[in-house]
Amino acid sequence: MKQPNATHRPLAYKDEQFLDSDEARPLRILAEYLEPLQIFCRERIHDTIVFFGSARLTPDGPLGRYYEEARELARLITAWSKSLPSNAHRYIICSGGGGGIMEAANRGASEAGGRTIGLNIGLPHEQRPNPYITRELSIEFHYFFMRKLWFAHLARALVAFPGGFGTLDEMFEILTLEQTRKLDRSIPVVLYGSSYWKEIINFEALVRHGTISREDLDCSPSGQVGQYVAIEEERVFGSSITARGAGDEIENRNAIGRSGEGGTRYKASDPAALLG
Repeated sequence: MKQPNATHRPLAYKDEQFLDSDEARPLRILAEYLEPLQIFCRERIHDTIVFFGSARLTPDGPLGRYYEEARELARLITAWSKSLPSNAHRYIICSGGGGGIMEAANRGASEAGGRTIGLNIGLPHEQRPNPYITRELSIEFHYFFMRKLWFAHLARALVAFPGGFGTLDEMFEILTLEQTRKLDRSIPVVLYGSSYWKEIINFEALVRHGTISREDLDCSPSGQVGQYVAIEEERVFGSSITARGAGDEIENRNAIGRSGEGGTRYKASDPAALLG
């Protein structure tokens, strides 16, 4: 008598139907931690400078000059970082992987001959990775919160160019982590383009209404929010800043978070200093 063939099921970790199920969601979340970790270890990425900004911004649009300025700033930082004596890759430009400011940052780093990271996110309208990301460092995410983790985990500074909801979300995520002391180091936050940031964010009003404390705006080492300041574009490009100068500024600001010494301190008692 012929025996019926036994049904052969794949191993659970090779079963795509199971891996896409609600029950396997924790595995998918964990994968978005472990795969980037493996990539960054393999590629010897030590730390990053994260650029945020609008994906909708175009070189010929209303805010188009910020595209070229993000590109140039990323180029300068990359040229400086390549001069550092290290076996690992230091201060690598990292973006959200899409267009606009993200593309400009990756493009500038690539033009300086450096490696550059793109942490892309799958969206309904299909944000595609820009062509300037180093191929081995282009990473796709499904979960926004895992992408945010990797923005913060390696960051030594954050440069926020004009942007919308996404930029604000990512920027305030870092400021909240600083405020609540969830970070093991201070991450300087630079709001690039003071005219834009002065118009859309009023930090002083938050203090006046009591929704944050005065100390939350204190950017000295004894404060909580680390260092953040909106800078005038002319203070960077009007003075013909060099690659070394751009890098030294990053080093100085990181030194405040590490040791409480060095760099420029922006006090809450002078809101104008905070906003350029």
